[in-house]
Amino acid sequence: MISTVKTRLSGRFLALLLLGLSPTALLAAETVDFTVAGGDEGLETALKSASLLNAATADSGTTPADILAAALADYARLVDTLYANGYYGGVVNIRVNGQEAATIPVFAAPAQITALSVKVDPGPLFRFGEARIAPLAPGTALPAGFGPGAVAESGAVQAAVEAAVGAWRSAGHAKTGLSAQSVSANHAARTLSARIELAPGPLVYFGKAVLTGESGVRAARILRIAGLPEGEVFSPETLSQVAKRLRRSGAFSSVSVRESEVLGPDDSMDILLSLADAKPRRIGFGAEIASLEGLTLSGYWQHRNLFGGGEQFRVDAEISGINPESNGTDYRLGLRLAQPATFGPDTSGFAFANGEILNEPAFYEKKAEIGIGLTRNFSDSLSGEIALGLSYAETEDDLGSRTFTLLTLPVSATWDRRDDPLDAKSGFYLQAEATPYMELRDATFGARLYADGRVYQALGEAGRFALAGRVQLGTAFDGGGNQTPPSYLFFSGGGNTVRGQPYQSLDVDVGGGNTTGGHSFLGLSGELRANINDSFGLVGFADAGFISAESLFAGEGGWQAGAGLGLRYFTPIGPIRLDVALPVAGDTGAGMQLYLGIGQAF
Repeated sequence: MISTVKTRLSGRFLALLLLGLSPTALLAAETVDFTVAGGDEGLETALKSASLLNAATADSGTTPADILAAALADYARLVDTLYANGYYGGVVNIRVNGQEAATIPVFAAPAQITALSVKVDPGPLFRFGEARIAPLAPGTALPAGFGPGAVAESGAVQAAVEAAVGAWRSAGHAKTGLSAQSVSANHAARTLSARIELAPGPLVYFGKAVLTGESGVRAARILRIAGLPEGEVFSPETLSQVAKRLRRSGAFSSVSVRESEVLGPDDSMDILLSLADAKPRRIGFGAEIASLEGLTLSGYWQHRNLFGGGEQFRVDAEISGINPESNGTDYRLGLRLAQPATFGPDTSGFAFANGEILNEPAFYEKKAEIGIGLTRNFSDSLSGEIALGLSYAETEDDLGSRTFTLLTLPVSATWDRRDDPLDAKSGFYLQAEATPYMELRDATFGARLYADGRVYQALGEAGRFALAGRVQLGTAFDGGGNQTPPSYLFFSGGGNTVRGQPYQSLDVDVGGGNTTGGHSFLGLSGELRANINDSFGLVGFADAGFISAESLFAGEGGWQAGAGLGLRYFTPIGPIRLDVALPVAGDTGAGMQLYLGIGQAF
C-alpha cells in the first residue's frame, strides 16, 4: 500500500497555494538525491521525467516555497507514474531538509533548503489476473497489453475501454457508455483485476445538421458543404469527414462539430455545427532568385466568400526572369473562381482564365486560355481534377512563327502523404497529369503526359537527417510535322530540374543551328538533409536531366547533371533556401549557379 495516497488531493491544492505565496529572495537547493529501488532504468527515467522537483531545482530563480510546492505535487505525479508502469504497492518519500514534505505546515516553508531527496520503492510488479470488457461489438480488437498475465499498466485499462467504446461507436451505437466497472488489486497475488461493463445503447441515425451561430456563408450552402447524410447510421468517421469538408472549404477559421446530448424519438441524433468565419480577403507574396534565371516575384489576392456561398475567387500574378542577362521577362496572370460542393460535398466546380507572355531561351509565346472544371477529393491525401479548356497561342521559335488554337482536356491526380509540404522528412508525393488536345484549325490531335514523384525518409531517432529523392517523367505526342506547341515540350536545366546547369540549357538540335524542346524528359534528384540546430540546416544534392527528341524516349538524347551544397534557415513559414551548384556532366553550362527561395527545392 502506498503510504502517501491520502496527500494526493491536498498536495495539489497546497502546491497551487504556495505558488501564489512564494517569497522571492531566498536560497534553495540545486540538486535532488533521486533514488529508485529495484534497478529498473526505464522506470527510473519515467519517474524523473514526471517529477516537478527535478525541473524546479534546475531553474536558478526557484525559491524555497517553489521547491516545497513542487515536492507536494510530486507525490501524486510519482504515484500515477508507478500505476502507469504496473506498480500498485509502492512507497514514495520526499524529504525537504530531512523532513517528509507532506508534514511541513502550509505556511511554514523553510527559509533555506539545503537538502532534497526522493526515494521510491516501487514494490512488486502487478499483472492482470482478470481483464474483461463486455459486451464487445463484433470484430473489436482490444490492445495486446490488456489480458490475463500482461503487465497491469493503468493506461492499458483506459486504452481497452477506449477501443471497446470506439468499436461500438463505429458500429453505429453513438451513446455507448460504462454501466459498471470494478478495478481491484490483490497484493498477495500481485494481480490487478479489471471488470468493465458497457451499455451500447440503441443504434443511432444521423439527424439534422444544426447551425449554432451566425456566418457570412448562407446556411443552405454550409449544409451542402458539410454533406451530413441525414437518416444514415451514425459513424464517427463520417462525422470527422464533415468537419474536414468545412475546414477544406477555406471559408472558416474554426470548425466545431458536436453530437447532440439527447436522441430524438426515432433514435436520430442532431449534429451541432459551430463555425467562425475566416477573414474574407487574403493576400500573399513569394520571391525566388537564381544567378542566371534572374528574379521571380509572385503574389496572389483571394476572396474566400465572394457570393455568400463559400466561393473562392483568386488572382495570381507572376513576373520571372527579371535580370538583364536573361532572355527576357515572363509575365503570367491567372483568375480562378471555385465553388465548394458543386456536385456533392466532395466535388467542387471551378472556372479559370489565364494569360501569359513567355520569353524563354528557345521560344517566345503569347497565350490566353479559359475553361471550366471539377475537383474531386477522394480522401485526405488523394485528389483529382479534370477540366475543359480553350486556348490560343502565338509562338516564335527556330521553327518559325506559328499559332495554335487548342481544345484541351487536362486531367490530373495528386497523392500527397508528406509530413510537411515545405520541409518534408517522411512520406511521399505523387502527381500525374495528362493533357490531350485537338488543334481546331486542322483537326490534329496530341497529348502531353507528365509525372512528378518524390519520396522522403528520416534517418536516426532524433530525425536530424533525411533523404529526399525525386523523379520527373514527361512525354509529348503530336500528329507529326512539329505540331506540338513549344510550351508543351520539355527542357532541362535550372532550379526545378538540374541545379548547376543554366535554365533550359538542354534541348534538341534540329540542324542548321536551330533547337527546340524535346518530346521526352527524365529528371532525377537526390538530397541528404541535415539539421545543424533548430535554426539552420545543410543539404548536399545532385540532379540529372535527360532530353529525347522523340516521344516515349525513342531515338537519341542528351544528359546533363549538376551537384552542390545548400544552406537552410528555418522560419515559421518554411525554410529559406540557398543552393550553390556546379555542372558535373554535359556540355550545356559552366560556372557556379546560385538559387535562393522559400521551401525545400522539392
